[in-house]
Amino acid sequence: MSELVRVEDDGRVRHLVLDRPEKRNAFNSELVAALRDAVREAADDVEVHCVVLRGEGSSFSAGIDVFELGGLAGETQMLDPFRRGCLEPVNLLEEMAKPTIAQIHGACLGLAAEIAVACDLRVMAEDVKFGLPESRLGLIPDVGGSTRLPALVGLGNAKELVMTGRTIDAAECHRIGLANRVAPVDELDEATQALVDELLAAAPLAVAYSKRVLNGVSRPTVAASLELEGALQQTLVGTEDFREAGAAFVEKREPQWTGAPPGRETITP
Repeated sequence: MSELVRVEDDGRVRHLVLDRPEKRNAFNSELVAALRDAVREAADDVEVHCVVLRGEGSSFSAGIDVFELGGLAGETQMLDPFRRGCLEPVNLLEEMAKPTIAQIHGACLGLAAEIAVACDLRVMAEDVKFGLPESRLGLIPDVGGSTRLPALVGLGNAKELVMTGRTIDAAECHRIGLANRVAPVDELDEATQALVDELLAAAPLAVAYSKRVLNGVSRPTVAASLELEGALQQTLVGTEDFREAGAAFVEKREPQWTGAPPGRETITP
């Protein structure tokens, strides 16, 4: 197992710990691959009845490593393989036949937010800053964020978060239904354990089947929606807006958007 994801077993509970704290657990290709391997093993291990995903250091995760994203801006053909690499662990967190919990503190942004949304439940510390800032980078959330968020918070709240790219705190996350539980920073572990204990008190097979039914009811068109996310993202990475976002980041300035919204015609990739 890669050192970038630390595995800790506590009885029937497996903790997967993002362990790149010097980069606020930002995702590069290596961390994505390490998470994929760790999630696969957790899903396949019959001794594991519950999975908790958390981050080492000051944050859950700051999202995609900006230096990796900057490199992809010059190699747009590499963005789709990177996205496909992200999709497997994210989808498996949602689909595995055991409950998954995101234990979140500090920053939870971009790809990290999409990963958290894919988990069944979210326990947040009071210091959480949650956001999907992709629109400010000339992109859209394309690893299931646009697909899964409306089922959790409602279409209006999802549109506001995705279209503005703004960041919200833990209290607001709880108010709109994104956070299942919120705790003081120094009580986050205990709050997560309390939820784990409730899940483990239920019959494992009943939990697994309940998860399958609820996922089917709430997100019946996930596959088609994920395909649409990816197709539209490929269109966006070829635009001047995306190139301008990368240049603005490197030059430490506000981007100057030149793109215009489409007319009444249907948007097609």
